[in-house]
Amino acid sequence: MIRADGGLGSHPTIDLGCGTLCTFNYDSLISSAIAILATLGVAFWLRSKLRDGEPGRVQAVFEFGYEALRDLIRTNVADDAIFIIPLALTLFLFILVANWIEFLPLGLVPILHGANADLNQTLAMALVVIVVVQWYSIRVLGFAGYLRRFTKPFELPWPARVFFTPLNILEELTKPVTLAMRLFGNIFAGAAIIGLIVGFATLSLPVVGTVGGTIVGTILLIVWKAFDVLFIGFIQAFIFMLLTVVYFAAAREGLEHQQQHH
Repeated sequence: MIRADGGLGSHPTIDLGCGTLCTFNYDSLISSAIAILATLGVAFWLRSKLRDGEPGRVQAVFEFGYEALRDLIRTNVADDAIFIIPLALTLFLFILVANWIEFLPLGLVPILHGANADLNQTLAMALVVIVVVQWYSIRVLGFAGYLRRFTKPFELPWPARVFFTPLNILEELTKPVTLAMRLFGNIFAGAAIIGLIVGFATLSLPVVGTVGGTIVGTILLIVWKAFDVLFIGFIQAFIFMLLTVVYFAAAREGLEHQQQHH
């Protein structure tokens, strides 16, 4: 993504005068606000489609996704972890809508961009997930069990498990980074490829010339935009939601070992 200041991946900022914590990427704030409003609009629209009795097409698709997510949580986490559904579905819907609004001609308004094309945005969502996961782990395992979780693998004797503790702590610390970078990297890469295709459209091709190059570039842009936004946008939203469930499942590690020793 090339911003107004000409830097790849940079953002125009506003500084309120109190350092880094008061410096904001205002283009990202505006883009995220639009994505939030669009997500709320889609959510209320989905709610209006829910009826008792025979479901319509929209309700049938929603119920299918809801049941699949509930079964996934019950199978991999626990029957009492259904509270994950609102968090996971909200993240999925927001990421999906934020990705799909890139179908809008954002280039006509230079200040706007895909909301997830800013690492601050994806890192904020990842931190929310990880903080709730830590709370859930402490609630399930207790504080002592939570600390014991960082000494896995539990099959080894205690002296050997001590050496794995730094690695386990490092793994936990990198979870929000990898979760955020995965989403940001894919959205950023898609935007970068679009920039390359737009540049290709300005080339004068040996056979068809400048006009032909523009036509070919436009076709490539439409095809890639549809693939990038529709398919990759959906896959990335699904992966973020799936990893959220996986992290909650990992938060229970050591529970069976803990119960066996009581």
